[in-house]
Amino acid sequence: LGPLRPRRAEGPVTPATAILTASDRSARGERPDAGGPAMRAAVERRGWSVAEVRVVADEQPRIEAALKEWCDGDAVRLVLTTGGTGLSPRDVTPEATRAVLDKELPGFGELMRQRGLKSTPTAVLSRALAGSRGRALIVNLPGNPKGAVESFEAVADLIPHALAMLTGGDHANAKGAA
Repeated sequence: LGPLRPRRAEGPVTPATAILTASDRSARGERPDAGGPAMRAAVERRGWSVAEVRVVADEQPRIEAALKEWCDGDAVRLVLTTGGTGLSPRDVTPEATRAVLDKELPGFGELMRQRGLKSTPTAVLSRALAGSRGRALIVNLPGNPKGAVESFEAVADLIPHALAMLTGGDHANAKGAA
């Protein structure tokens, strides 16, 4: 049979993505959702598929339910949220996310805020966070479409590596996935 060879990485992970916009006004139909479509375009530019885009009110139980539904199913590996990361009393996306996470990934939030500072000093007011639930990765993004896309782009190259690690890959094999 010959010598055993190390398994090669199977190439980049191209995650099926779900996008959740947390916005009271968009959920009530008072204004169109701009964050969800902006994120869909950014995800598709990378060649990743979008399984679903949904809008919910800024209510922790609704946000938690959507995150659990997607992460606990088999179709979605990446959940991007937009909105609800600020300081308003109704901004509860980080709290909803933290409540459903298995592991928090502080470096993603730190990197998004650091990169955001290049565009606006208010980037440090974002409470966005990221982490894993099962084999899925959740990343909170700002509600502003420009800020959401910039934050996503700050961490997007790390997402395939993180997803490979969530499925038991090691760092050597996961490097080929980034």
